[in-house]
Amino acid sequence: MHAITHDQATMHWTEVADLPAPGPGEVKLRVAWAGVNRADLAQLAGKYPPPPGASETLGLEVSGTVTEIGADVQDIDVDQQVCALLAGGGYAEQVVVDVRQLLPIPDGLSLRDAAALPEVFATAWLNLYMEAAMQPGERALIHAGASGVGSAAIQLCRAFGNPCFVTVGSQKKRDACEALGAAASWNRHDGDFIDAVKDWGGADVILDPVGASYLAANQKVLNPDGRMVVIAMLGGNRAELDYGRLLMKRQRLIGSTLRARPPEQKGHILTQLRERVWPKLAQGKIKPLIHKSWPITQAAEAHDYLKTDANIGKLLLAVSKEK
Repeated sequence: MHAITHDQATMHWTEVADLPAPGPGEVKLRVAWAGVNRADLAQLAGKYPPPPGASETLGLEVSGTVTEIGADVQDIDVDQQVCALLAGGGYAEQVVVDVRQLLPIPDGLSLRDAAALPEVFATAWLNLYMEAAMQPGERALIHAGASGVGSAAIQLCRAFGNPCFVTVGSQKKRDACEALGAAASWNRHDGDFIDAVKDWGGADVILDPVGASYLAANQKVLNPDGRMVVIAMLGGNRAELDYGRLLMKRQRLIGSTLRARPPEQKGHILTQLRERVWPKLAQGKIKPLIHKSWPITQAAEAHDYLKTDANIGKLLLAVSKEK
């Protein structure tokens, strides 16, 4: 098979050994499409190594076709089309994955559509509705609203009765996020968002991939009993926490990652997605938002594009010619 290999931040589409047969509870997929995520950029830069035992190959989500089934696997058939959440290995023609990390392709969606679902919807659902336990009517502040995770979070908020305010980097992105269902938005280049979010009513839940540089402002707009879930550190990893505000407003600060969770935890998250979100995808109430795609041989170009922060939604890599 072929896979992306990398050294010193350079990627190569190279012939490598086929993967072994799937073990108990695993399946092997022929990969059709792979999602591109900022975690891939971080891993390539040497800042985000895969969890112990995971593939060194980049790629945290794929869609494809089941080619082999291991022992003790039920309700999955050879030639079935699925999508999968991975700890690594997606930039390749084959991947072996725990069956608990598979999801069926929602009715009416293609393999290309499905590759845009696992990582972003699992991340958004986990952090808004499991970690933060957001209830109907509560208000969410979503930073980087035009990203893959952000665009998924906006749609989940709209579908489950949660008004959301988003921060983005351009008027074009503001327009796109409001078209997806955001109740209000702010261009971060126009200054801090504090007054705008307070005037909107504050936030009960904050989904934050920025980290340190937003901590003080986040605390100021977080309502009493509010929850702030930090999922990345694009704005740095150290900042001063206002303990007085934390205590007086009963704020909760939650750190959350998805990649290193064991298969049983990922399976629990994906079961909720299948039960709560997949029907809305099949009904067209939620849609995958794909900005652009490239052949897998042009993975470097896709990474360069992601670095420009120009995307509204997901970036994908075409690994095979399957539709």
